[in-house]
Amino acid sequence: MRAVIQRVKQSRVLVNGEVTGAIQQGFTVLLGVCQEDDVQDAQYLARKIANLRVFEDLDGKMNVSLKEVEGKVLAVSQFTLLGDTRKGNRPSFVEAAPPEKAKTLYDAFTSFLVEEGITVEEGIFQAEMMVEISNDGPVTILMDSKKVF
Repeated sequence: MRAVIQRVKQSRVLVNGEVTGAIQQGFTVLLGVCQEDDVQDAQYLARKIANLRVFEDLDGKMNVSLKEVEGKVLAVSQFTLLGDTRKGNRPSFVEAAPPEKAKTLYDAFTSFLVEEGITVEEGIFQAEMMVEISNDGPVTILMDSKKVF
């Protein structure tokens, strides 16, 4: 699994002009599911994201977690995070999980976040979405359940 985590002041996702999910302070998480991923990858990323310390403490240092600020997550499935651009100019998405598996693991990921005590809002799986993000900082973290960037 691959995630792009953006610390946000606010974020929302619209499908056909209607808001399907919206948050104030927290993270917008764009999530891509690989063919080789399993439920342990979903649990690992959910736990890491819930405890990721990128909010500022009283000294202005990034030392406070999403849980501690009672932040929320706007989760958006995004298979394009798995695009391989090493050959040619058109990304290859062969590493992306098929939709049925991706949906199952995306749902597991959001469920694990809820188990961690995080409120989760969502886009709609496989829908054409408009994501509006007010990135705070900006702070953007790349996370992968299998390897380090």
